[in-house]
Amino acid sequence: MADEETKKDVENTEPEEIVEFEYNEDGEEDLKKTLKKFRADLKACQKEKEEYLTGWQKERADFINYKKQEEDRKANFSESMRERILIRFLSVMDSFDMAFANKEAWDKVDDNWRKGVEYIYSQMHAIFGEYGVSPVGEVGEIFDPNIHQSIDMVETDNKENEHKVAIVVQKGYKLGERVIRPARVNVYEYKNGAE
Repeated sequence: MADEETKKDVENTEPEEIVEFEYNEDGEEDLKKTLKKFRADLKACQKEKEEYLTGWQKERADFINYKKQEEDRKANFSESMRERILIRFLSVMDSFDMAFANKEAWDKVDDNWRKGVEYIYSQMHAIFGEYGVSPVGEVGEIFDPNIHQSIDMVETDNKENEHKVAIVVQKGYKLGERVIRPARVNVYEYKNGAE
């Protein structure tokens, strides 16, 4: 029975080298010792294989995570650069707004030149729209510190106007849902007529 079990164990293993046995009275003991050594070596090899496999899987997962982080970094860098460029062009939009603010002087400008400048302004506005940039800050809005920056207070005797935007000093802008520049505004402050 022991010989059949030993034979099965030897057949199921793939030894690196073939060991020949001389069968004698001590041969059975030698065979058991050798099989015991083979089993121990096999267990050590299996353990080592598991360690290598686990290490490889961990490194593969780390590499996948690294690739994702690198893609996120690239996307964030790209988004950051786009935002910086758009913010730089806000001053150009401010210049257009200042030019259009003086309606009387603007109407005196040569008609063809005025139409050309208005066309350039509309192109800039369209590009901003394509990138999700929209203006914030309108006269009459309720003051919101998330999108407005209060510059000054304007007294009013109309209680309904209290904490509403009186004057937009400089338009603000949002990129998507995030404010990239708050609107600079003057806000109404209600003063009781008793003074």
